[in-house]
Amino acid sequence: MFLRRAASTDRRPRFSSLVIAVAVTPLLLTACNAEKDLDLSTYVEQTEPADALYNQGLANLNAGRMKEAIAKFEAVDRQHPYSEYARKALLMSTFANYRQGQYPEAINNGKRYVTLYPTSEDAAYAQYLTGLSHFRQIREVTQDQRDARLTIEAMEQVVQRWPDSEYVADAREKIRFANDQLAGKEMQIGRYYLERREYIAAIRRFRGVVENYGDTRHVEEALARLTEAYYAMGVASEAQTAAAVLGHNYPESDWYKDSYALLQSGGLEPRENTGSWISRAASLITGS
Repeated sequence: MFLRRAASTDRRPRFSSLVIAVAVTPLLLTACNAEKDLDLSTYVEQTEPADALYNQGLANLNAGRMKEAIAKFEAVDRQHPYSEYARKALLMSTFANYRQGQYPEAINNGKRYVTLYPTSEDAAYAQYLTGLSHFRQIREVTQDQRDARLTIEAMEQVVQRWPDSEYVADAREKIRFANDQLAGKEMQIGRYYLERREYIAAIRRFRGVVENYGDTRHVEEALARLTEAYYAMGVASEAQTAAAVLGHNYPESDWYKDSYALLQSGGLEPRENTGSWISRAASLITGS
C-alpha cells in the first residue's frame, strides 16, 4: 500500500506541469505576436542633420515662435553634441529662453556655454545674457535683492573678462542700477531701525551705504540719517562730520538743509572731524 501511494504521488506533479505548460503556451504566443506588431522605432528619436535642425530653429526664432525654436536648438545639442552647430544652438537657445522670459533656463544655458566655450567670440554675449536674465528678475527694494547681487556678479565678469566687448557699457549701467537697489534695501532697513530708536543698528546700515555704495543716489539721505542718529545718541562730533560731508558734496540738498537745522537746534553746526570714518569714506562719494 505504501508503494501504491508513492506511485500515485509521483503522477501528480507531472500532470500539474503539463497543465501549466498548456496554459502558458498561448500567453507566449500572444507576447510573440504583440512583439511583432510593436514598432520600436516610435520610441527612438529620429536623427536629423544638424544644419537642418539649426536652420529650422532660426526660422522659428525669426517668426517669433520661441518654444518651437528652443525645441529645435535643444535637439541639435542633444543629437549632435560637441559639433559646431551644437555650440551655436546652445547660444541661440540661451537667447530664445531669455526672450521667452524663461530666465532660469537662460541662465543655465549661458553659464554652460561660457564653461564649454570660454574662448569663443560669443562667450561675452552668453555671459551678458546671463546677467540680463538676473537683471530682469530684480525685485523692488522691499523684497529680497538676491538677483541684484547676481546681476552684479555676472556683469562684472563681462567687464573684467571681455573689457573690449560691445556689452561692457550696458553691463556697467546694469551694475549701477543693481548697486542702487542694494543701497535702497540697506536704507529701508536702516530707516526701520531708526524709527525704533535702535541707533547702533541703524548707523551700521547707513554706514554701509556710504562706504559701499558711494556712487548711488542714496548716499545723500544716508549722510542725513547718520547726522540724525548720531545727534540722537549724543555723539556730536560724528553728527557734525556727517552734516559737513553732506554739505560739501550736496550743498543745495534739502537733506543738508534739514541736517543743518537739526544741528542748529542744539547749538551746533557742521564741522568735519578728519579722524572720523565718515571723513575717510568721503573720497568714495561721487556727489557734486
